[in-house]
Amino acid sequence: PLPGAPGDDDHPAVRELREHALWSEGMVWCSPERHGQVSGLMKLQIDHLPLSMGGVRPTQGRTLAVMQVSGGSQSFNAVNTLRLLGRWMRMITIPNQSSVAKAFQEFDDAGRTKPSAYYERIVDVMEELVRFTILTRPHAVQLVDRYSERRASGLAIDAATDLSAIAFKPQVPQSPSTPT
Repeated sequence: PLPGAPGDDDHPAVRELREHALWSEGMVWCSPERHGQVSGLMKLQIDHLPLSMGGVRPTQGRTLAVMQVSGGSQSFNAVNTLRLLGRWMRMITIPNQSSVAKAFQEFDDAGRTKPSAYYERIVDVMEELVRFTILTRPHAVQLVDRYSERRASGLAIDAATDLSAIAFKPQVPQSPSTPT
């Protein structure tokens, strides 16, 4: 169904997608580049992931790897758009990415990627995604904690530990002779 259409939240495929998003710690978004952009189907999938769902954010703070395949020469339009969408969805998009040109030449008859520099790049991207996911795992709670939501809900703001208060504390410059 189209996002925002009557009953789209209750569609089994939409519920399944959202359940997987909530379950995940990281995601891989890969789209064919169609007419210089992500495919419409890929965009629909992303549009079915709300920024907030019953007080829970299904994408915020999760890691994201982006990839694309192209039928022609190498391009980066789709991965650039996926990276932008990931940022909009408050995800941590890893620095590495993959763009496979002339994808029709890169797969064997069984649909598996042939050994090539593209294959190695995909493995590199996946390893980096796993590393970033492991690095951010202990900080998952902090990555979804938002000052504006604490303030709106009336929670007490602790000036000693709240990051918003710490950021605005006047800093006392240390002299070069002061031991650290």
